[in-house]
Amino acid sequence: MRFLYGLLLWSLVPLVLLRLLWRSRRDADYRRRIGERFGFLRDRPQGPVLWVHAVSVGEVIAAGPLVRALRERFPGHALVVTTTTPTGARQLARMFAGEVRQAWLPFDLPGAARRFLRRLRPDAGVVMETEVWPNLYRACRRAGVPVVLANARLSASSARGYRRLRRLAAPALEDLAAVAARDESDAERFRAIAPRARIEIVGNLKFDFAPDAAQVSEGRGLRHLLGVARPVWIAASTHAGEDEIVLAAHERLRWARPDVALILVPRHPERFEDVARLCRERGFTTVRRSEGAGGDDATAVLLGDTMGELMRLYAAADVAFVGGSLVPTGGHNPLEPAALGLPVLTGPHRFNFEQVFAALFAAGGAVEVSDAATLEASVEWLLGDPSERERRGTAARGVVEAGRGATGRIVDLVAGRLGP
Repeated sequence: MRFLYGLLLWSLVPLVLLRLLWRSRRDADYRRRIGERFGFLRDRPQGPVLWVHAVSVGEVIAAGPLVRALRERFPGHALVVTTTTPTGARQLARMFAGEVRQAWLPFDLPGAARRFLRRLRPDAGVVMETEVWPNLYRACRRAGVPVVLANARLSASSARGYRRLRRLAAPALEDLAAVAARDESDAERFRAIAPRARIEIVGNLKFDFAPDAAQVSEGRGLRHLLGVARPVWIAASTHAGEDEIVLAAHERLRWARPDVALILVPRHPERFEDVARLCRERGFTTVRRSEGAGGDDATAVLLGDTMGELMRLYAAADVAFVGGSLVPTGGHNPLEPAALGLPVLTGPHRFNFEQVFAALFAAGGAVEVSDAATLEASVEWLLGDPSERERRGTAARGVVEAGRGATGRIVDLVAGRLGP
C-alpha cells in the first residue's frame, strides 16, 4: 500500500507543481522557494530546533498560543514553523515578526521527507490538526524525531474515509509519538482506525486563543468610523455560494433597518474581487478595507479584503455569522467571535467544529440559520434585543473560558518525548 501511495504521489507531482504555478498568477509566493517543497531547506537556525507544522491561516492562529508556550518552556530551542500556503506564512509573520523561522512543508515523498529531516534536524515536531503524512511520519520515527499530532479531530465522515485506507493510515498514526485528540469521540474514532496508536485526550487548542488587546481596541475604533449608534453585523470566512445568501439577507434586513451595516469577509483572497462586484451589483454602498478605509455612517457593506484583520473586524460588530456553514464546507472557527462575547450564527454544515458548536448551543451562545430568510430574521432579532444579545454573547464567552488548557497539556506531551 505504501508503495502504491508513493507511485501515486510521484504521478501527481507535475500536476501539483502546475497548480502552484497557476495559483502564483495571483500570489507570487506560491512559486517561491519551490525547492523547499522537495525538502531542500535554505538554512536552519543555530542550535537545537523544535518544528511545528500549521497548514494555513486558521491552523497558524490556533497554533499561536502553543508556539508561544513552546518558546517559553524551551528557550534554548529555535522554532521553525512549516506552512503549506503563502497566506499561512504571512499570518505567521504578522503574529511573530521574525521570532520564528518559516519554511514550506515538503511533499510527502520519501526522499523529500528524509532530506527535510536531515537538513532541519529537529528534536521534536508538532503537527496541527489531522494531517496524516505516511512517508513523513515514517521518516520521523526512523530518525528518532518524536511527532505529536495536536488538536487532532476526526469527524464521522472523515473516519469512514480513513477506514477505507486503513492499511495506509493506521501505520502512519502509529508512527507518531502521540495523537493529542480533542475529546473522547475523536479519540474513539482514532482508536478504531489505529488501535496501537498512542492516543491522549487533551482538549481543543482553539479554546486557548486570547484576543489581542490592540486589535480589539483598533476594532472599536473602526466601529466609531462606521457609526457607534448603528447596528453592525459581520459575516466572516464566507465561501462561494454563501456571499449571495449573506447579501440577500442584508438586503432584506435594510428594508426593515436602513441604518444597519454589514462587514463581509470572504475566506479566500482570490475571491475578493468577485465579492466586491457582487456587492456593487446589489447596489450597496461598499467600502473595501484594502483601500485603507474603514467606512463611514453611509457605508452599507465594509468588505474585509485584507489578511490578518479578522479579529479587528469581529471587534467592530454586534453579531457574528461564521461562514463555510451554509454550504457543505464544514464551517469555520466560532471561538474567535465567542471570545469577544458575540452571539454566533451558523448554518447547518458545521462538522469541522461539531463539538465546539455543541457546547455553544448547549450554553445558548449560538443560533442556527438555514437560508437568507432565517439569517435575516436572526440578525434582526439579536440586533433589536440588546439584553438577549448580551446574554447569548456572555454565554459564548463562557464556553471559551471553560474550555481552556489544551496548550499546557500538549507542551507537557512534547516535553515528555524530549526527555530530561
